[in-house]
Amino acid sequence: MGYDIGWIIPRLRNPGRLWNCASSITVAVVGLFSKIIIEFLNKTTVYNREALARAVHRPHGVPLLTVSNHHSCFDDPGLWGVLEARTLASGARMRWALAAHDICFTNALHACFFALGKCVPVVRGAGVYQPAMDFCVERLALGEWVHIFPEGRVNVEKDHIRFKWGVGRLVAESWARGSAPLVVPVWHEGFDRVLPNVEPYRLRLRKRLYLCVGEPIPLLPLLHRLKSANASEEETRRAITERIQDELYRLRECARTLLKRAGDPMATDTTPPAPPAARHAPAAPCANGIDHRHEKDKDV
Repeated sequence: MGYDIGWIIPRLRNPGRLWNCASSITVAVVGLFSKIIIEFLNKTTVYNREALARAVHRPHGVPLLTVSNHHSCFDDPGLWGVLEARTLASGARMRWALAAHDICFTNALHACFFALGKCVPVVRGAGVYQPAMDFCVERLALGEWVHIFPEGRVNVEKDHIRFKWGVGRLVAESWARGSAPLVVPVWHEGFDRVLPNVEPYRLRLRKRLYLCVGEPIPLLPLLHRLKSANASEEETRRAITERIQDELYRLRECARTLLKRAGDPMATDTTPPAPPAARHAPAAPCANGIDHRHEKDKDV
């Protein structure tokens, strides 16, 4: 029998002053540690960094949902090390993240640490209607930031995995509650160089990392069409999820193009061809058709 996670989500809903204080410290320490790892001890290039900054500093009350590929256990929190230090130190502004209960919440110590770090235990295989998903819907309704890996697991082989429909539920129910979230895709390469998926599981240094941030996905036209067609909840979740999957795969092609320009061998990694919807669609630019790479990012 695994560790009982039943206490975690009720605690996250009603944290108390001491919990909030401990959580703020945990989020700040982990965030700043991640920044040191990816920006000082490794070399990171960020394309369209401004789109992520704008999303994180969006107007009050606007929910944010970020989605990305999942290649390493260091993807989160590592991804957010590119944010400003003052943002990383703000427990209230930082993301909530879904984390596998059987990996991150295996004992009391781990459960407490990850819960304080704003990670929500999700039970893989339990479907879209489970406490973790309910909690994330509530967070979005409050205008907060939720991050999800729609592949549902660390994609070690880097295959094209059909996205889990939970991401579609988060968007649909957030919209039903009054506000569709900003959905920002992020494609990254190289985090499995920093923390490989093979033993020994330890952080590596002096590796090349790339983040390609997309513009918010325009989902409102799709949501209105689904509503006009009286689509069922299942049809709605599937349609939203497929649209997000297509957009993230387009961003992947953009990222690989930029990596080729940078001369990085990751651009030629062997991966299966994209699904037809993503393969035949025009490649989405990283930022309005322009290669936005700051000079200061080249050798960070």
